[in-house]
Amino acid sequence: GAEVDVTDRPAVEAGVDEVKARLGRPSILVNNAGLDCFKPFLKIDVETWNRVLDVNLTGTFHCCQVVLPEMIEQGWGRIVNISFSSAQGGQPLMTPYVAAKAGVIGFTKALALESASRGVTVNAIAPGYTDTGLARAVPQAILKDIVTQVPMGRLAQTDEIARGVVFLTDDAAGFITGETL
Repeated sequence: GAEVDVTDRPAVEAGVDEVKARLGRPSILVNNAGLDCFKPFLKIDVETWNRVLDVNLTGTFHCCQVVLPEMIEQGWGRIVNISFSSAQGGQPLMTPYVAAKAGVIGFTKALALESASRGVTVNAIAPGYTDTGLARAVPQAILKDIVTQVPMGRLAQTDEIARGVVFLTDDAAGFITGETL
């Protein structure tokens, strides 16, 4: 793969070109860039709001729009967008993040309807708090409270989420599109 700023469309295009040169046409895209925001709603400035939406939602748009033509031309592709479990139920102190990740779910459903007849599936995974840098940035008192509400009593591990991605990109999931795991 290539490391790019997903908010920078020319960088995304260059990254896809780099991947194509090294590995051939992309057939799988996992949109997992994320930027959180833990602030009371009335303390969020417009720059923070825009940056969180740019990374989490507009970045997904950029990556899909750059890669999808390659998948359509091949007649096969898998897109998995990473959302957030609270995207459908809300989470205090995370308004822009939750709004962006809810947008990812709606985006996923709409793009799935446009892409299915072309051999491309588009799905989302909406994990709860996962043991990543984003979760480690959550204030410890809040994170401790959140973990007590998780049925498993712990944060998800990245490999547990990755197994869902592997399933959704496999031929065995070829009839699944527009869904959120």
